[in-house]
Amino acid sequence: MNFQLTEEQEMLRAMTREFAEGEIAPIAAKMDEACAIPDQLRKKLRDQNFFSLLIPEEYGGAGIDNVAYAVVLEELSRASAAVAITVSVHNSVGAAPIQLFGTEAQKKKWLPLLAREYLGAFALTEPGSGSDAAALITRADRDGDAYVLNGSKTMITNGAFADLFLVMARTSVEQKHRGITAFLIERNTPGLRIGNAIHKMGLLASDTTELIFEDCRVAVENRLGDEGHGFKVAMQALDGGRIGVAAQALGIAQASMDAAARYAKERSQFGKPIAEFQAIQWMIADMATEIDAARLLTLRAAWLKDSGLPCGPQASMAKLLASRMARVAADYAVQIHGGYGYTKEFAVERYYRDAKVTELYEGTSEIQRIVIAGSILHPKDRKTSK
Repeated sequence: MNFQLTEEQEMLRAMTREFAEGEIAPIAAKMDEACAIPDQLRKKLRDQNFFSLLIPEEYGGAGIDNVAYAVVLEELSRASAAVAITVSVHNSVGAAPIQLFGTEAQKKKWLPLLAREYLGAFALTEPGSGSDAAALITRADRDGDAYVLNGSKTMITNGAFADLFLVMARTSVEQKHRGITAFLIERNTPGLRIGNAIHKMGLLASDTTELIFEDCRVAVENRLGDEGHGFKVAMQALDGGRIGVAAQALGIAQASMDAAARYAKERSQFGKPIAEFQAIQWMIADMATEIDAARLLTLRAAWLKDSGLPCGPQASMAKLLASRMARVAADYAVQIHGGYGYTKEFAVERYYRDAKVTELYEGTSEIQRIVIAGSILHPKDRKTSK
């Protein structure tokens, strides 16, 4: 087995790290305090093709593979997990499903826009349906050559700035997951309203909002996939999204370990650097081991996706381990910093808040365990994810 990145992937890592350290890291704390990503940084991200990573070159994108994509997201997240999730949602669950399920006309219409100027968002979660995604109640009733949507969505990353939303709505009440259909809805569509901003514990610079649909009329040509296939669209989109979140968690964990190791060598107690104490060394060793294990799982899931092989359980494994490891690594980093780690003077306080959400969105850790266990206990029921 070859565990080495290609020369092109290594170059992309180096370029992303240079950009992240030069353009993102210096303002990460200010973005967290302001609860916003500056428009100027969004433009720089666009100019550097971070919003076209998974879009094929024929539609104006960068067309990189999923392994390279995971590498890029890890490097962005080392500087700012909020920036990384903005990029991840746009690519993984915004643009990628159009490439996978869209007609050629839809690809030609939407992918170049997403590559050049549009920001994408994914709207599945509702106030009454989170982990039980098939319980959503937002309705899409057929009316001639259109569907009329009514209902609401919540926890929508990029919601305040997105130009195009991939929305799941119910077209059949009788059927549960088979009664869900996917729609591509532009921001300026009458009947679509951006709801309240959602105030969070972490990822403060990443905007999160509600969406409200009030007799929102959407043309049939904006349906993504067949009627009733929306749950399949959502689940396959989430496979890619979970790889992205695993990579984001890796970035948080790596940043936590880097900060902890640096501080341990600088901080002296009892006449010597705290890095010389075994208790500190063991925490660093545990972080390094778990980060490496999670990184290998993440890259394996990305490789499977690139190879067109089923990757759902592997994506869940990567996200499960990486997200838990990120929380523990951030916790260790705060502990090594002592009281200073509990202050905003040091970035580990932000890492600690940011890490938790990786165990929650794109499917909670409990949902990941259900997916993993199901692939073992009921392998014939496992869906192919390419």
